[in-house]
Amino acid sequence: MSKTVTPIVVGVGQFANPVDVPDYTPMSPVEIAAAAARGAIADAEGGTALAPHVDAIVTTRTFEDTGPPRDASFGKSNNFPRSIARRAGVDPDLAIWAHAGGNTPQTLLSEMFDRIGSGDLSMALLAGGEAVSTIRALEQSGEKVDWSEVLDEPVEDRGSGLEGLMEEALLAHGVVTAPSIYGLIENARRANRKRSRTDYAREMAELFAPFSEVAARNPFSSTRRSYTPDELAERSDGNRLISDPYTRLLVARDQVNLGAAVLLTSVERARELGIPETKWVYLHGRADLREHALLERADLGTSPAAELAVNTALSAAGIGVSDLSHIDLYSCFPISVFAVSDAMGLDAGDPRRLTTTGGLPYFGGPGSNYSMHGIASIVECVRDEEGSYGFVGANGGVLSKYSVGVYSTRPTSWNPSETKALQAQLDAVPGPPAVQNTEGDAQVETYTLEYDRNGTPSTGVVIGRLSQGGERFVARTENRDVSTLQAMHDIDPLGRSIRVRPVEGGNRFVFG
Repeated sequence: MSKTVTPIVVGVGQFANPVDVPDYTPMSPVEIAAAAARGAIADAEGGTALAPHVDAIVTTRTFEDTGPPRDASFGKSNNFPRSIARRAGVDPDLAIWAHAGGNTPQTLLSEMFDRIGSGDLSMALLAGGEAVSTIRALEQSGEKVDWSEVLDEPVEDRGSGLEGLMEEALLAHGVVTAPSIYGLIENARRANRKRSRTDYAREMAELFAPFSEVAARNPFSSTRRSYTPDELAERSDGNRLISDPYTRLLVARDQVNLGAAVLLTSVERARELGIPETKWVYLHGRADLREHALLERADLGTSPAAELAVNTALSAAGIGVSDLSHIDLYSCFPISVFAVSDAMGLDAGDPRRLTTTGGLPYFGGPGSNYSMHGIASIVECVRDEEGSYGFVGANGGVLSKYSVGVYSTRPTSWNPSETKALQAQLDAVPGPPAVQNTEGDAQVETYTLEYDRNGTPSTGVVIGRLSQGGERFVARTENRDVSTLQAMHDIDPLGRSIRVRPVEGGNRFVFG
């Protein structure tokens, strides 16, 4: 039977390849991730070469490898983990190509800690990278590169993991973009708080302005400027409406060339390899929980799974929110921060800030790998302030999965986490009954309104509740119904009376 050991983080690496610098050279996602991986290995400062001791490489998924199979613009590796391993100078026995999802880095770290803690693994390298900026720059310039690579080496390919995240009722009504789906959740929170559109726009701007200030000081950031709340709240040519309530500067920026990596081992192995204790960081608490499908949630504007994950991780660490010195919350949209900050009792003016990177709209949103940067930055923070606690909150799907980690240089024993009972508790909470095709009078529970590049409303979608029975449904505006679209733009739709009718594959609505 394997002996129990204490897993720790010993190395972190981040890498940026901005396109707007004089010495810029196009790099593939593999090359960017590998640069970060080499940085993580070097960061550990082992007394002996560490690369030969890595027995597992675990990678996140790129945008190009998420969703249905499609041709990459300039080719790609058929074995992302092994391609990174080759360039990072490691040859592990185990290679894992993980699911997509913003929660994935923290979830993977917890999984690898379990495997190291049980003695199944000795040293694991987590890595990922994106090169969206380079891909777009090459497409615009007409320059050709070939990043194709075929490796016939074993890999545990877990697939995208997106099955079930997109609900048929939303797809049938054309709700396919992240701003639209998150907009439905955001406006549900606004309804709960009884805030006007103008007041809520200000609340979102005041939340994210401090994020941009952190990004402006971060050498890895994709954008290196800060914004005032006024600049974020004001609609302009550079900050146009995308999907109500979001303007461009409030959503994740995917045009990035970023990579991050984390090196894990055990206390016992670190001592053998001469890794100094100043590099050791322990995971004091963690939790991974999932939410109901969107239409099955009792309250569309909150995330009980995120709240329970936060409380579980802090309880395991034996601390409270006030004991945290460093916080990084996943921030693809304001609601992904609000859902957690509301539960933690944090506000936008908290002097600790709610990010250590600068957040996805300003630091950059490298897909499933963002929270690898969050972990790397939190590790650096707790090393710099010995004995302090750092918090990583990682969101996946449409507030569908939440993963939490509490980090510190304070030594702690390792205890495997068991959340099955907690998940069962969440799963048992019922939501309102839902119907697919329906007819009758109803009220708007939440909504979103999509805009074209000219700022003209193009599609309106509501989640409504029938006046008789209270069943929940999805409906959209009639094709070319300009008057209803303009009415949604001019007058707040929340709580308004509507008339819904069924059509093939869905529902259509007009105001009552």
